[in-house]
Amino acid sequence: MARGELKRKPEWLKIKLNTNETYTGLKKMMREKNLHTVCEEAKCPNIHECWAVRRTATFMILGSICTRACRFCAVTTGKPNELDWEEPKRVAESVRLMNLKHVVITAVARDDLNDYGATVFAETVRAVRGMNPETSIEVLPSDMMGDFSALQTLIDAGPDIMNHNLETVRRLTPRVRAKATYDRTLEFLKRSKELNPDIPTKSSIMVGLGETKEELIEAMDDLRAHHVDILTLGQYLQPTKKHLDVERYYHPDEFAELKEIALAKGFSHCEAGPLVRSSYHADEQVHKARRHTMLPID
Repeated sequence: MARGELKRKPEWLKIKLNTNETYTGLKKMMREKNLHTVCEEAKCPNIHECWAVRRTATFMILGSICTRACRFCAVTTGKPNELDWEEPKRVAESVRLMNLKHVVITAVARDDLNDYGATVFAETVRAVRGMNPETSIEVLPSDMMGDFSALQTLIDAGPDIMNHNLETVRRLTPRVRAKATYDRTLEFLKRSKELNPDIPTKSSIMVGLGETKEELIEAMDDLRAHHVDILTLGQYLQPTKKHLDVERYYHPDEFAELKEIALAKGFSHCEAGPLVRSSYHADEQVHKARRHTMLPID
């Protein structure tokens, strides 16, 4: 197969669409309120299930243009727009109108900002909480270049889950991610737990980029050593021919085995499967993780 050519997907990666009124209503509202979701921008395969069935959504704040150019990601890279200080209120109103039971708030990387967007992030969490007290909130920030004062700002807002993705194994990180480093991600997750031990931490790894099973297990061990509670494992899918090639597709049985390994290592919850993404079934993870955050780590 030629370099850049899209590899044919196996049968188990076929997606069942579920486009009901909840889905179409949420999509219409996003456009009306000038909001962005990573569900759409990153071409998530689970958008119909999450929006139409589970009543969860992942809002992408701080604009739609990222300052980084990770080779796996479909989000647009370039010079970001000015900050929109009305965005937190619009996100909160949308969560209320759609009666979402769980919301994930992520963002493009804003390395152009002194606080990397932490203030707007925190304001969005507070706005959603104030208008939707029954909705659980998960945040998924960039590494903020290791600025722990920015992380403190976000932790102080009191999210239910702090999510930051490792994305891949140590060896492949320089090829897969832009600016982010393997060790800085681990330190970011560790500091998150130190700043507030009651907030579960979570991370995600893509497979199919050329990693070995041994490297995946090493990454699991590294995450546990840095007190991470929740792990998601999913298949990397090449967004366009310009992005990294898929080296191979993992079979569902392999994901089942990886999940067993992860749970045996002490993760409170692990989602693993071909179509699993960082926010997949995120609503279920809040309560399971909270019951385990104070357990000792082997």
